Amino acid sequence: MSFAGDEAFRTTRYRGSLHERCPPSDETGAGDTPLTGDPLGYWGYREELSRAHKLRRVYYEVLRDDLDEFVLQYGLVESYDNFKKNNMEYPFVERRELKPRARIPGQEYEEHNAFLIIFIEDTIPASFKKYIRFFDVNKTVKSNLIASGVLDLSAEFDRGWKYLDSIEFSGFLRKMLPVDYALLIQRDPVSRATDRYALSHYHVRIDWPIAEAAEEMGKDLRYIIKDLYERGDKCAEDIQKKFFEMYGLPIMAGGRRTAASVAAQYLQRLNSISTVYVSSSESRSVLRFSERGISRYILVRFTLQEMLDVSEENSMNLETFTSNYVIDYEEKDGVCILRVDYDHTPPARPPQDGKIRAIKADTAWTTITNQLIMPKPGVWKYPLLRVNVVYT
Repeated sequence: MSFAGDEAFRTTRYRGSLHERCPPSDETGAGDTPLTGDPLGYWGYREELSRAHKLRRVYYEVLRDDLDEFVLQYGLVESYDNFKKNNMEYPFVERRELKPRARIPGQEYEEHNAFLIIFIEDTIPASFKKYIRFFDVNKTVKSNLIASGVLDLSAEFDRGWKYLDSIEFSGFLRKMLPVDYALLIQRDPVSRATDRYALSHYHVRIDWPIAEAAEEMGKDLRYIIKDLYERGDKCAEDIQKKFFEMYGLPIMAGGRRTAASVAAQYLQRLNSISTVYVSSSESRSVLRFSERGISRYILVRFTLQEMLDVSEENSMNLETFTSNYVIDYEEKDGVCILRVDYDHTPPARPPQDGKIRAIKADTAWTTITNQLIMPKPGVWKYPLLRVNVVYT
């Protein structure tokens, strides 16, 4: 497949998708239309796929639902528990920090679980190894895990644990998450009779330079034609700053979050969907980049009155709300998981006329589209609840 500098790739990549906003269709299957209404058509909608790939897409999304729950449990709930065990006050994210372009404090917290996970619908081509470093030496095989200190010589290990359909997978993933750099989950190319996903590699480095990622973005959005510096240093600097804003990050974002945004940009070269999860000890949040946009998950305190209001608006009593949405209490406040979804504004989408345009540093590239209270991980029956807390 051609790379981003190739015009053929660029034409294929944006098959009329980002050039215009596509309204949701009643005939579209679950998960086909992005939450934000800003679809990335390079991966193909489910109804455009073969029957075999339609089934694979559904299976991938079901597994991703489970992975969503796992990362929220590990990244938020268990991080919160870490602070409590150490008799420390949890550093809740201020609601104003959720606004686009908001400044985020730079302090890091060791008690907050940090990780980076890349989950691919298909298998990453070997040609991607130049910038996404996955080799035989960091495959999830026992000899590698022992050599790198993840397992000791006496530890039991079954190679079946690495498969997402294994009953032992969650325990294996929990063991692997503290390993530095990224974990790679992808379709197992050996399992040809069925689509099977496995945690194939650990300690995966993302080595694509930020400047190249920003340059590719600038070309896609028609701010430059060939080179990042073709319109001068100021334009190049603005494009690199806007790259971070494109992914909902502050300019000085830490290593994992930067690696996650670069990986998400690079993986747009695939003809399949991908999901990148990143948890940061500085941002106290879990970020998810996927074909459905950018979502940020944090823990938020709700006052008793706020909980009563939400319960009433959703036709449930307070006990039902607290049982299914509140993970703990801070004095009389309930602690809940809040999800905020972000959409891209017109300057962050390719222009419909395809013409080169000037970049404006003072224009916002993201806007909030959804604010939702998540049910506790493991809750089966209750839906997400829409709220408005960022601007009130």
